[in-house]
Amino acid sequence: MPNNQLSNATFSNAINMSAWQGRTDPEDGELGMRWHQKVLPADQANEEGIMLLGFACDAGVARNKGRTGAYGAPIAIRRALANLAWHHQEPVYDGGDISCDDGNLELAQHRLGEDVCLALRQKHKVIVFGGGHEMAWGTFQGIGAYLQQKQEATNSIQAPLDMNNENPNVESTEIPAPRIGIINFDAHFDLRNPPSGPQASAGSSGTPFHQIARFCELQHWSFNYACLGLNRGSNTQALYEKADRLGVLYRDDTELTHRTIEQTQAALNTFIAECDYLYLTIDLDVFPAGVAPGVSAPAARGVSLEIIEQLMEPILTAKTEQGDSKLLVADLAEYNPRFDIDNQTARLAARLTWTIARAIR
Repeated sequence: MPNNQLSNATFSNAINMSAWQGRTDPEDGELGMRWHQKVLPADQANEEGIMLLGFACDAGVARNKGRTGAYGAPIAIRRALANLAWHHQEPVYDGGDISCDDGNLELAQHRLGEDVCLALRQKHKVIVFGGGHEMAWGTFQGIGAYLQQKQEATNSIQAPLDMNNENPNVESTEIPAPRIGIINFDAHFDLRNPPSGPQASAGSSGTPFHQIARFCELQHWSFNYACLGLNRGSNTQALYEKADRLGVLYRDDTELTHRTIEQTQAALNTFIAECDYLYLTIDLDVFPAGVAPGVSAPAARGVSLEIIEQLMEPILTAKTEQGDSKLLVADLAEYNPRFDIDNQTARLAARLTWTIARAIR
């Protein structure tokens, strides 16, 4: 639906469109288009679509003592995506990258949250290219701010109606807290507690869902978290106990097989049905190292792309009562071009982006 107001608010990031290059097939006309021919800079957005954002940052990975290099992921994913065939109905925009060049992770996360919130207010769906998984705390800040603003706006409209209601038996109708379902395909919970002492407020790529849980607690919102694909050998007993305490839905990588997928799908469907909105985050280290070598922590086992795609299907097709997609934002984390082989992991990230975009728009 056209919305001429979309162009009035812009993203603060410098937008570099040079990555959007590839093959052209002019003899096929419009049906021969590829992504690099269709993606527009965000300042040309005048109708609802998909907003791509980049989070060029691996400061959280460094704090978590991991292998750095994810800073270069957003541009590499764009290059891999550029040449894929266009099979989409609505426009896609590039909102540029939030870059963490000075180690100030908290500021970078805040800026990412601002851009995610702005894109959602403009009625776009959002896909973010990371960057370390510290991006999840930034992404969720944007989702939370957007839903807070939406709730406040709805309540301000409802309040005069309640005041004019002369029936004393009818209670005021304040909008309930949103139920946001976070679905993370990941080999790690990323629920670590921040370090104690002077660094108590310093998050990392291992803490984003702890930070989100704390935010939800302070807002009196439910914390709805599903983490699928865990490597039990890489997650301590303390993390499993914490996940149980927080009511997390989780499955180890050994449980995500063709033999058991129906049980997992049933649990995931119940989780989705209980949520108003969804946030999908995919840490590429959930895949086997042979499929995704370019990550901070390669997986000796991992979960196959085929299984992940089957589990993504109910997430991408979930609808609200109004018929809109429940999925607000998806992001891809931990791609590390420094350790990739023949751009294999970049192609995986591009394929996942292509699949998500085609489903939600």
